[in-house]
Amino acid sequence: MPLEEFIIWVYCWTDENVSKVLGNTKLRSRGFQPELSDIEVITMEIVGEFLSYDTDKAIWTYFKAHWLSLFPKLTSRSNFAKQASNLWHVKQLLQGKLNEESSMNATCLIVDGFPMTTAHFKRANKSNNFKGEAGYGYCASKSETYYGFKGHLLVDDAGNIANFTLTEASGSEREAVWELVQDKNHQFLLGDKGYLSAHLKSDLDSEQAIKLETPVRHNMVDHLERTERNFLNKTRRLVETVIGQLTGRFNMNKVWARKMWTLLGRLSRKILAHGLGMLANTLLKNKPLQLEHVICV
Repeated sequence: MPLEEFIIWVYCWTDENVSKVLGNTKLRSRGFQPELSDIEVITMEIVGEFLSYDTDKAIWTYFKAHWLSLFPKLTSRSNFAKQASNLWHVKQLLQGKLNEESSMNATCLIVDGFPMTTAHFKRANKSNNFKGEAGYGYCASKSETYYGFKGHLLVDDAGNIANFTLTEASGSEREAVWELVQDKNHQFLLGDKGYLSAHLKSDLDSEQAIKLETPVRHNMVDHLERTERNFLNKTRRLVETVIGQLTGRFNMNKVWARKMWTLLGRLSRKILAHGLGMLANTLLKNKPLQLEHVICV
């Protein structure tokens, strides 16, 4: 799919689904309508994030230089940034709708967490961003302490994002599971050793009929055969691939926002961009790709 067609497709998808998630709710009750429509702004954000432009300035600069023919009413960068920030709730609704639809037929869910830094460790005590909201945490994979938040991700066995939540860096992964699996009863859930807990496994089973399976420690008896355990471990690593895409292509592990509502809007557009890339890949599964800038999540 050529990039221009992808932009048009994202615009059409956004236009169709914004009316569904908003219903009869009006975004503005008074004042003038902006020259650039809300659908155009969200489209630019999604496509920009997909192309690894993860700041409002970078997205505005890219479209101003290359796609002004598709967005002729694009005005100043400050107006674009303000309008994009004010649409944070709409992007959250679109993200939730896409995640729900893409994971509707999932047979297995996988959960994991990853660090999101808001300031370098040496400068954390002087940073005023997210004071009282962010905190210190430890990243086991990198063997380092960091300052910021922890993202908790839930994906299905096809790599689609089913849910996402945010806690401070020291937040418990086991407690975050409950928010991730809301309305996801009768599912099979895979997690790493951080979710190893007899109480959590029992509570999930009794309250939501969710079967939690995690790797066992070396001093524990494994009730599964080696072939079954290897298969589950291989399946569980899919969430690490998705996290790698979110942190590599979408820079989700770096927090550029200064306010929580702005941060939530930017995280929503990153997850939304990833989900639409997955959806476009599904639609183009049996079609040849034409340009270098194509859907390649």
